[in-house]
Amino acid sequence: MSGGKRESLATSLGFLLVSAGCAVGLGNVWRFPFIVGQNGGALFVLLYVFFLVVFGLPTMTAEFAIGRAAQRSVATGYPLLCPRPGIFNTISKAQVAGNWLLMMYYTTVAGWMLAYPVAILSGWFDFAKPEAFFATFTASPSAQVFWMAVVCLIGFGVCALGLEKGVENVTKKMMAALFVILIGLCIYVLTLPGASVGLSFYLKPSLAVLETRSLFNVVFDALGQSFFTLSLGIGSMAIFGSYTSRRYTLCGESAKIIGIDTLVAFLSGLVIFPACFAFGTRPDSGPSLIFITLPKVFGQMHIGDISIGPWVGAAFFIFLGLAALTTVITVFENIIAMTMEKRGCTRHQAIRRNAPLLFVLSIPCALGFNLFSKIQPFGAGSGIMDLEDFLVSNIALPLGSLAILIFCVSRRYWGWDNFLKEANAGQGLRLANGLRLYMAYILPAVMLFVFAAALAVKFLPSAPAPKADAQKPPAEISAPAEPAADGHQHP
Repeated sequence: MSGGKRESLATSLGFLLVSAGCAVGLGNVWRFPFIVGQNGGALFVLLYVFFLVVFGLPTMTAEFAIGRAAQRSVATGYPLLCPRPGIFNTISKAQVAGNWLLMMYYTTVAGWMLAYPVAILSGWFDFAKPEAFFATFTASPSAQVFWMAVVCLIGFGVCALGLEKGVENVTKKMMAALFVILIGLCIYVLTLPGASVGLSFYLKPSLAVLETRSLFNVVFDALGQSFFTLSLGIGSMAIFGSYTSRRYTLCGESAKIIGIDTLVAFLSGLVIFPACFAFGTRPDSGPSLIFITLPKVFGQMHIGDISIGPWVGAAFFIFLGLAALTTVITVFENIIAMTMEKRGCTRHQAIRRNAPLLFVLSIPCALGFNLFSKIQPFGAGSGIMDLEDFLVSNIALPLGSLAILIFCVSRRYWGWDNFLKEANAGQGLRLANGLRLYMAYILPAVMLFVFAAALAVKFLPSAPAPKADAQKPPAEISAPAEPAADGHQHP
């Protein structure tokens, strides 16, 4: 970086909310409810939380530890912790690329979440035909590029204000607003007639799902959701570890962040399932849930003779927009910090380098539903977004997480003793020394299994594995099935 004192987050609460803002994204608030619906409700939720603790917690702790110990991002941090990082010089470049790939398509989908409440409140949106709106909207090159550009401007604009005044301050307010809207929606939906049936489906464990889905499929889906929901492996968490103090242990802080992340996903389910059951809609409607099923539900909401569907629908998509923007802002911050470290430039210089380039690189995805729709990397119905999302969700995240674990536990690199000392510095929950075997062998084996199984489902549909639509990692979202040309995957 350029000269001057390194920036840091002002408060521990800021660290928690900024890091949680990075983890909380559309995969949490969209995919979690629909995958819960497909897997029978409460049984899946219990499995998901279990896997989140046993797999997500140690991996997040490891990524934070690298950042805090090096006081750098993964772009430059490895050599500071290990004199001979070897292959990690290449891995760091791949992790940097993972952040760029994620934003190259995430900015487009985040733009959808900003466009929807505008369309709803302005009267453009027809709740009776949400599939027609989605098809028309994504078919417009100008609309796609415009809303993608708005997201880029907001993200880089917030980062330009600085780490504390911009990223920390704005993300804290966005997370607060997100929870206010989400809790308000929960309170309203739970008062609807018939909502208790949806609540029971969501919270009361039942084995009924095993009559239509195998236990392997349910377990594998829960494992996949827990593995990818935190967006670990590309260094997006390490940078915020570099900004925090050694006052608290990283395992304890990771547990709090995972708790916030899970709470958002849980509350999303409290909105969606009672609403679906109250209006007789299937909770397992799958990828079309957010863009088609729920808008139809919102359209039926009245208080007396007054339709409140537009207000509920707009609030719901504002909530989704806030979740998307917190991810955009925090990943942009990671990209900016990496540039500052590598180039030795100021924050504003880094933004001037990155903002135009990211906008240009995001255009192919924005045009992938219209002008570039003939580019189908995975066959008919796929698009540019599918390819970018596949590279992030199925390659960068699992292999990046595996690399981080190896770096932390292997004597050839940073090593277990150094990692444990950093992770346990401060007050709070500590990692036990006896976990080394688990983190060195069992957890990496699970990561490799998830990685290999995901590839098998993608490229070998006939293989004995979970259904393809249920296996997609949380960063993926498939577009509504109703419009014939909209078979794309979205984050």
